Amino acid sequence: MIKALVFDFDGTILDTETQHYNAFQELYKEHGTNLPLEVWGECIGTHSDFNPYEYLEKQIQKKLNHEELRSKKTEREIALILEQKPLPGIEDYLKAGKELGLKIGLASSSSRKWVLEHLERINLLPYFEVIKTADDVEKVKPDPALYLKAVEALGVKPEQAIAFEDSVNGSLAAKKAGLFCVAIPNSVTKHMTFGEVDHQMESVAELELSALLDLIERKKVK
Repeated sequence: MIKALVFDFDGTILDTETQHYNAFQELYKEHGTNLPLEVWGECIGTHSDFNPYEYLEKQIQKKLNHEELRSKKTEREIALILEQKPLPGIEDYLKAGKELGLKIGLASSSSRKWVLEHLERINLLPYFEVIKTADDVEKVKPDPALYLKAVEALGVKPEQAIAFEDSVNGSLAAKKAGLFCVAIPNSVTKHMTFGEVDHQMESVAELELSALLDLIERKKVK
C-alpha cells in the first residue's frame, strides 16, 4: 500500500527549469546565437560540469566577462521565476495526499535555502513533513541518496512511496532508490527519453490522485 508521496522541486512543483533555460536563451540571443535544448537538457535534475558561459564563448569565438553575464542572467532568471505559480494540479495533489493520510516529502538536488524560500513564497511549505536537499547528501540525483534519505525520514519503505519527477536524472534516482516514479516532463525535458518510470503524464492535473494511486496499486500486483 502506498503510504507516501515524494516530490522533486525544480520543474515539478515550480517551473524554475524553463525560466532558468529561458534566461540563458535570452542571453545567448543577445550574442547572436542559441543554447540548444539537447545540450542544456543533460544538466537538468543534477549538478553538472557544463559551463554555459564557456559554451557561449565557443559559439561566438570571443572571450566574455563571466561574472557580468552570470549577474545579468541570474537577475533575469529570478524575475521570471517570481512570476511563476505552482504547476497545474500540484496543490490539489498535496491537499488530497493530506486528506488520504499520506506522508509527504520532498527530494531536491537544489540547496535548502532555494527550496525553502520558494516553497514559502508560493505557500506550499506547510504540506511537507520532510525536505531533503543537496545540503543533506554527498551526491545528488541521479544518485538515489536523496530519495533514500527522504523515505527513511518519512518512516516508510521505498516501495511504499511514489516519486514525482520532471527530469531523467531525477527519475533514475527515484527508481534506483526503489520508489515508484511518475514522470511529468516540462517544456525543457519533454524531448528527453524517460526510462522505466511507472507512469508518465503531461501534468498531474490530468489525473486525480486517487486514480493514480489505483493505477500504481494495479502495477504492484502485476
